Amino acid sequence: MARFLNRSGAGRGRSLKGIAPAAAALLVLASSVQAGLSAPGTGSSTAAPSTAMPPGSGLSGMPMGQRSADAHFIVMMIPHHEGAIAMADLALQRSKRPEIRALAERIRTSQSQENAQMRRWYRQWYATSYVPTWPGLGMGMRGGMGMGMGMPGFGTSLDALRTAPDFDRAFLEQMIAHHRMGVMMASHSQWGTVHPELRKLEAAMVRVQSEEIEQMARWYQQWFGTANR
Repeated sequence: MARFLNRSGAGRGRSLKGIAPAAAALLVLASSVQAGLSAPGTGSSTAAPSTAMPPGSGLSGMPMGQRSADAHFIVMMIPHHEGAIAMADLALQRSKRPEIRALAERIRTSQSQENAQMRRWYRQWYATSYVPTWPGLGMGMRGGMGMGMGMPGFGTSLDALRTAPDFDRAFLEQMIAHHRMGVMMASHSQWGTVHPELRKLEAAMVRVQSEEIEQMARWYQQWFGTANR
């Protein structure tokens, strides 16, 4: 995140606007996910799958706090990626610009692969399959509102994008906000991630999505004559 934010003063302004309150809300949500993962036997029907696992299962006795740091990132990032994939699918149908369609194809491919990898790791590390703990976190998959808590990049409506009079402009606005949240999530999670392969993936997410944000911001300025903020 720091690398992305420090590239230019303008980049800092665009990235931080509206993100500070979102960051606080995200940390509250992340803490609640981690608390659920760290408290076996609570009986909650919404607890993450790992809460039912025996201590140290698949992790060679790794402390629960370390286990949940990686698990809560996965259970939050997979639905966030699903939101971007749904937006990309729509862009492939509706966008009039080949640049956006090419970007949408890259996003759909890369984030689908990352989700598949995170699901494999989840099974390997926690001896259980990933199941959505926060359904609709990234976006209402059927066009409704996701569980976004008012944060930019969460809870975007596919219906609003589908019916936007200027699809390409709306797509860039929504995907830039969505990517900014993804960069923030991956940057923050690197502080506590235990598995080196997951840290490497988080770093790649920060790098790739930061580059895509910059590209989309340039297109927005070029095509619509104003900076996206």
